[in-house]
Amino acid sequence: MPTFFAKSERRERPRRMRRVDIRYLLYFYLHAAGVLATTLLITWGLFVLAFLMIGGFSVDGLMHQLANLSTRYVTAAPDRIASFRQLIFTSHLLLSSAVLFFRWDSLLPSRESRHG
Repeated sequence: MPTFFAKSERRERPRRMRRVDIRYLLYFYLHAAGVLATTLLITWGLFVLAFLMIGGFSVDGLMHQLANLSTRYVTAAPDRIASFRQLIFTSHLLLSSAVLFFRWDSLLPSRESRHG
């Protein structure tokens, strides 16, 4: 005859801890580092492309624009430099977000085994 306390009288087995798959964890972090590195390189490439576009798609024009930017940066006041840094940071953040949005499928590594 079952009693009200029958459930609590049963011995419960200790739950086994799920083992962490270290290989997959390392694979995940390596993949994440690769995604971040390629996103950073793509974003820097977009900045170079923007300067190439401003310079008329020539190396001479690119160098002229970079020289113009560097002389203006060196002679700027500290508040103007802070504004410039904020502009660069914001544009880098927006470009990185756009690149990650379009690379959505490659963000997470697949769980399937590649070695069979």
